[in-house]
Amino acid sequence: MQDYKKRSIAQIEEKMTNIEKGSFRYQVLEYAKQFKASWVGLGRALYSVWKDKYYKEWGFVTLDAYASKEIGIRKNTVMKLLRSYYFLEKEEPQYVSSDFTLSASPATIPSYESVDLLRLAKNKKVLDKDDYAYIKKEIFEDGKDYATVKKDLTALIRQRQELMPEEAQRKKRQALVRRLYGTLKSLHKEAKLLKLLPASLLEDIDGLLLRIETELS
Repeated sequence: MQDYKKRSIAQIEEKMTNIEKGSFRYQVLEYAKQFKASWVGLGRALYSVWKDKYYKEWGFVTLDAYASKEIGIRKNTVMKLLRSYYFLEKEEPQYVSSDFTLSASPATIPSYESVDLLRLAKNKKVLDKDDYAYIKKEIFEDGKDYATVKKDLTALIRQRQELMPEEAQRKKRQALVRRLYGTLKSLHKEAKLLKLLPASLLEDIDGLLLRIETELS
């Protein structure tokens, strides 16, 4: 693993020799080189590369191609970096400020995988503000690793779902009713077009569809 890491850094350094020092493209490579210690900087840079389409100016058709060929990062990692950085910038901007990233040591900066879990926790309707605060504390204050946070988040979601059986049942019922409505509406349209049923029966189905629509709303 160490040998692979050394080779990756050497490849990045070789690319840097052919790019103008101080240019934004050079800076992105510098962030990639420091990736393990400063993913926030790389996330910020990649977000700009994606948003402003810099990769096209540099001769690459897609962001994936640029990330893979120039800085040696796979598509899945790029997407997690972009999601994690954008989430922090939007929801927890204090953690992407230059003051925090410059003063914090690599050990206190959570991994992008952990931040991606925090993003998932934020979007889980079954979790409340206290649950989110708990996961956030584990990541930023307690310094728990990705595997531990993932395990705790999974357990928390399962616990909350068990406490809300009525809500889960309501959602299941609503999903089934929507499927029934969609299927019935499609068959009704086909039967009407092909004149497969008497007009009186088609009117009855119209009434039933209206009642189901009311139930859904």
